[in-house]
Amino acid sequence: MSWWGKFLGGTFGYLLGGPLGAVLGAALGHNFDKGMGNIREQFDPGAQERVQTVFFTTLFSVMGYLAKVDGRVSEDEIRQAREVMHRMNLNEQMQRTAVSLFNQGKEPDFPFMDVLEQFRKECHRRRNLMQMFVEILLHAAYADGSVHPAERQVLETVARQLGFSGPELQHLEALVRNAQHFGAGGFGGGAPASAQDVLREAYEILGVSETASDAEVKKAYRRLMNQHHPDKLVSKGLPEEMMKLATEKTQEIKKAWELVKKSRA
Repeated sequence: MSWWGKFLGGTFGYLLGGPLGAVLGAALGHNFDKGMGNIREQFDPGAQERVQTVFFTTLFSVMGYLAKVDGRVSEDEIRQAREVMHRMNLNEQMQRTAVSLFNQGKEPDFPFMDVLEQFRKECHRRRNLMQMFVEILLHAAYADGSVHPAERQVLETVARQLGFSGPELQHLEALVRNAQHFGAGGFGGGAPASAQDVLREAYEILGVSETASDAEVKKAYRRLMNQHHPDKLVSKGLPEEMMKLATEKTQEIKKAWELVKKSRA
């Protein structure tokens, strides 16, 4: 049984506690103020199913916060959230919960910084998992074609709180911004680009310059593929339903690598 099945099956005694417990409890209509000490073994801190629940809860609530921070929630941002749900192949019950979490994130009293801090602690150094979280938020920010200054401030705060430097955030942004030319994994359509521009974007995805050696390019490619390996991410706490997103990202990275490699032949 999946993490979600166990949760709905009655093993919600894990009670995350803190702001995430309150957010998820409100989304599901459970009273998370009772039985806080009765944490089931499978939901102990660091357990895979607990981290999967944390990722799901934080992602959709922070997506709602991000969508509202520029003053209004655009149709593109709502579409983006629903597209993530669609790609996750969520069942009806999970979709309702995701929508509820998204709406809670839009509330003026949403405890953004507290939620983010608990997410960081629950992930416990699972850096590749936190990186995937940032990438999905970046896709959400780019849903309407541009990143509002208020959205950028939120993204920078998220990255900083999760331990990513400015240059690392820029690389993750390049991974997302350039995805539209490297396969179905890109969220939304992209404008036509010249062959030279697409090649430049491929280098940006790999995170290396055009003057990098073949060995450096290959090393960067392997590192990115390892960071986005779907099975490894799930083992670290990525909900199984998000494997498709991770798989699409590896396909984009592979296409960028193949283009760069071909240009150097």
